[in-house]
Parts: sequence; C-alpha cells; structure tokens
Amino acid sequence: MDTEKIILGIDPGTTIMGFGLIKVVNKKMHFLQLNELQLKKYDNHYVKLKLIFERTIELIDSYHPDEIAIEAPFFGKNVQSMLKLGRAQGVAMAAGLSRDIPITEYSPKKIKMAITGSGNASKEQVAKMLQSTLGLKELPKNLDSTDGLAAAVCHFYNEGRIEVGKNYSGWGAFVKNNPKKIG
Repeated sequence: MDTEKIILGIDPGTTIMGFGLIKVVNKKMHFLQLNELQLKKYDNHYVKLKLIFERTIELIDSYHPDEIAIEAPFFGKNVQSMLKLGRAQGVAMAAGLSRDIPITEYSPKKIKMAITGSGNASKEQVAKMLQSTLGLKELPKNLDSTDGLAAAVCHFYNEGRIEVGKNYSGWGAFVKNNPKKIG
C-alpha cells in the first residue's frame, strides 16, 4: 500500500513570504509547487499579516498538507524587524493550527545544513541543490520561494529523527517528550 503525504514549507516574511510544497510517496519526494506572496506594496503591517494568514489558509485548502515546516526567525540586531518576522511566522502558524495541521520549526542553519551539508550555505547554494535534487527546470528570480521549499525538504529529511542537543533525564523523560517516536 502506498503511503503518501504533503508537506508545506514556509519562509515567513513581511516583504515576501516564500512557500513550497512537496509530496512524499513511499519515502520519495516529488516537487509540487513553489511560489511567493509579494507584500512590498502594502504599507500597513496588519494588512500584511492578514494577507499572510489568508494565503496560508488558501494553500492549506488547495493542497491539504499533512504537515507544515516553517523557518524560525533568525536572531538579528534589529528588534523591530525580529518582532515583525515573529508576527509573520505566528500568523502562518495560526493558519495551520486552525486546520489542525502539525507544525515544525527549523532554524535557518538547520535547513541549510539539511539541504547542502553546510549551515553557512548561501540562498543561491540552497536553491541550486534543490534544483538538482527535485529536478526543477528553472529557479525563481527571488529565492524566498526556494527557502520555503527548503523548509519542506528539511522536514522530509529530518522525519523520524531524534533531535540532537536535547537532554533527557532518562528513558521516561525521552518517552514523555517523544511519543511519536515510540511504538
């Protein structure tokens, strides 16, 4: 029997929100779509958040993803930028949660590492590796959409793996914190 699921990857942003979708059939990835939501022309931050929420709901209702992978905001020096990015991520997550879809966050370094083998890879290196891995004919002008796709692919690569760096006080603590991994 074939097992299949769809993973939606999101790179949240208040200027451009990138997203990509993959279908996994019997543990093999297939490219579905990548695109971006352009938000530059809107001055009002709340309008941008509303549009991020609505576009995420639209993607969910169109593609019915089983899981969502989202890039976590990186820590920068500008607190206002961080706050805006966090809000963008939050509304995208709220859209998924409103449809009861499990969400996993990945740091930009973890995504780059999963795709290229280097946590310091450039957006271009990530995009080229995705192009090679998924057989994409061409790359988009803006690489925010490939960043969203990279989050989905990272999630596929990390599925079922125990997160490194978490400490557990014993087997009981591990079981409690990882119910899906036991059984």
